Amino acid sequence: MALKEKIGIVVSNKMDKTIVVAVNNKYKSKLYSKIKIRVKKYFVHDEFNECNIGDLVTVVSSIPLSRKKRWALKKIINKNLFEN
Repeated sequence: MALKEKIGIVVSNKMDKTIVVAVNNKYKSKLYSKIKIRVKKYFVHDEFNECNIGDLVTVVSSIPLSRKKRWALKKIINKNLFEN
C-alpha cells in the first residue's frame, strides 16, 4: 500500500510534537454544479517542533501514533505564508 500525501497549512502548533494542518479539497456540487471547498483538519506528528502557524507543509500517512494522530510531517515547503 502506498503512502498518502497531502499539502496543507499549519493552523495550530500549541501541542508538544503535534501540529494541526488544514487541507483544502475542491469538489463540484452534484446538484448545482458549483465548485465548493471543503476544509479538513489533520493532527500531524512534528518530532522536532519545527513548524509554526502559517507554514505550508507536506504530510504523509503513518501508523497510528495516538488516538487522533495518523499523519507525520514530511517537509516544510514554505515558511509562514501569512507574514508580510
